Amino acid sequence: MFEPIFSIGGFDFNKPMLLAVLGTFLIIGFFWAAFGRAKVVPGKLQMVGEAGYDFVRRGIVYEALGKKEGEKYVPFMVSLFFFVWIMNLWSIIPVAQFPVTSIIAFPAALALIVYVLWMYLTFKKHGFVGGLKNITGYDKSLGGVLPLAVTLEFFSNVLVRPFTHAVRLFANMFAGHLLILMFTIASWYLLNGIGIAYAGVSFVMTIVMTAFELFIQAVQAYVFVLLATNYVQGALAEHH
Repeated sequence: MFEPIFSIGGFDFNKPMLLAVLGTFLIIGFFWAAFGRAKVVPGKLQMVGEAGYDFVRRGIVYEALGKKEGEKYVPFMVSLFFFVWIMNLWSIIPVAQFPVTSIIAFPAALALIVYVLWMYLTFKKHGFVGGLKNITGYDKSLGGVLPLAVTLEFFSNVLVRPFTHAVRLFANMFAGHLLILMFTIASWYLLNGIGIAYAGVSFVMTIVMTAFELFIQAVQAYVFVLLATNYVQGALAEHH
């Protein structure tokens, strides 16, 4: 729970919101500086920006959608990746020390954006009837189990998919931050009395978990965008 930094009417602006806003401006500022005056022979900042952009474009979007179809979705997926990554990264930044995505509202809002895009593309590509077939996995060859399969697919895609998309990110970041917090508090607590002999071990574990969390933060951003891209690919796929 965070005390409001300030309130306007019934709206409270707190620390996670501030970190989200700061993260947004950091991302915009970085890419503006990297590509605002792009050169044929890139400088160091432009090279870093191009490396990050190409990682998402070639390593995620092109792999799922192909170059021709995927190019139009690259800006959205790049923005999504870096936003999620920075929101995760706040966990280990001094003073901030809190992953914004460990509050379920933020992953839920991002998953909702992807969900709306997926639904929109599905029905735009296939029409109303074709879109329903795409979502439910309708296939006459299933015979007698068709009603059960359609029901399960509909429930899985329409209800479970956006839920798991959000919860996967939230749960991993919440759990990782909680582990770091537990070892940090344990290190401080064990410095008193006989526990001082074990405080060093707990402190080492804090460092280890922080390093591991750095890896997990990037992986979760990758997985979130990979799933988003796969949902778009499924929406655009021809129904057979």
